[in-house]
Amino acid sequence: METTTENILDVTQLAPPVKHSTIFARIAELKDGESLILHNDHDPAPLRHQLGHTHQDTIGWEYLEKGPQSWKVKLTKQQPRNNEAGRNILDVTKLPPEIKHSTIFGRLDALQSGESLTIHNDHDPAPLRYHLQAEHGDAYGWEYLEQGPDWWKVKITKRITKENSAEGNNLDVTKLAPREKHPTIFSRYHALKEGESLTIHNDHDPKPLYYQMQGEMGDVFTWEYLEQGPAWWRVKIIKRPSGQGAETLAEIVTKDMGKAEVFKKYGLDFCCNGHLTVREACAAKGLDVVRIEQELREGNHASTSAALPYNDWGIDFLADFIVNTHHAYLRKTLPDLQKYAAKVEEVHGMNHPELHLVRRYVDEVAAEFNAHLPEEERNMFPYIKQMVAAKNSGQPLPASTMGRFKDNLDALMKEHALVGRKLDQINEVTEGYGLPGDACASYTLLYRMLHELEDDTHVHIHLENNILFPKATELEKSFH
Repeated sequence: METTTENILDVTQLAPPVKHSTIFARIAELKDGESLILHNDHDPAPLRHQLGHTHQDTIGWEYLEKGPQSWKVKLTKQQPRNNEAGRNILDVTKLPPEIKHSTIFGRLDALQSGESLTIHNDHDPAPLRYHLQAEHGDAYGWEYLEQGPDWWKVKITKRITKENSAEGNNLDVTKLAPREKHPTIFSRYHALKEGESLTIHNDHDPKPLYYQMQGEMGDVFTWEYLEQGPAWWRVKIIKRPSGQGAETLAEIVTKDMGKAEVFKKYGLDFCCNGHLTVREACAAKGLDVVRIEQELREGNHASTSAALPYNDWGIDFLADFIVNTHHAYLRKTLPDLQKYAAKVEEVHGMNHPELHLVRRYVDEVAAEFNAHLPEEERNMFPYIKQMVAAKNSGQPLPASTMGRFKDNLDALMKEHALVGRKLDQINEVTEGYGLPGDACASYTLLYRMLHELEDDTHVHIHLENNILFPKATELEKSFH
């Protein structure tokens, strides 16, 4: 049977920081018996070893093509042997003799109070029982599930005592055998209650773990560096409450406008693409999501815009603010921008052909705004203010010349998205407003004004798309 494109993933088309997270996300979507075919330009054998730790016996691996230029691997989701959950089972027969006891003790140390580890062996592991008692007394319970003659299974349970019931959720990863590190961390994470945290200690940056967790589980946790080298790393991982997904760019900026500076720094559009999460936005641009999330948490950026409490304002006041601030700015700035774009194109266009595109895009942005602003000021914003007044005075929903607000949202958002794309194109063709060596004063002024236009428009559209329009829609609904 021919495999559909939905079950094929060309890994070569992915940015390096998101390769493993994307693969694990696709694997997580598989149902029992379904397959995913990976295409790569080298042997993905390291992934096979990683799957052996994280998906023990649940993902089948079959090479369909093995180089030299192209590799294809078929991954099939299958039921684990004996329907046993892999993370709390350890087959000791698969371990080299010199690391057997250290691996077992590492897994036992990672157990939460009340959790169990089941070990499988080809002989009676009674010596381990005496070793445990000698080192830990009665801290662990011991129960035979199977006793030979060819196979032994023992369930070892960490007892809940007064001392360990309040133990900290810290894990020193350096004390674990390499093959046990990620399974142990996952086991400890899954044992957390919502809102609880696990702090892992390591001797190198555990960033690959972040991408693996994102790929397998999605945005269900937060990741915060408490210490970042050079000799020691500490990361606090918090399990989010159910239903509390990752915040979108728009939600983050709505709560704290200062965070917009981080998004601007990395070219993340929080207005027209405000519906994306940080992870989604970074994946689309191939950016390091861990670094950006850390910067957002630290909040040590210099804000260039006043931290006005936009989200706390009444929407009638917000509508007036947008007109008096952002609309007024555009009416003052756009004619000058068009004049300078034409002038600089005429003087420098021969040596810098991108200026022809700059002038065209500036004219298109001006035309879009000149048509859009009067429509908002004549119909939309007056209707919003009338709704607020009617609600405050207990009157019915006022009549609208534009129809219901919710019926116009798609058109409004598309107009904003069009302007946003034009500004992105200007940024791209100017390479981030980078000036050439022969730039004159007018050239310099044009690029500075374009940069200011982009910044102002991002805030302008954010206020409308992510605050004013949603609140106006909810207010309109409240009349019914």
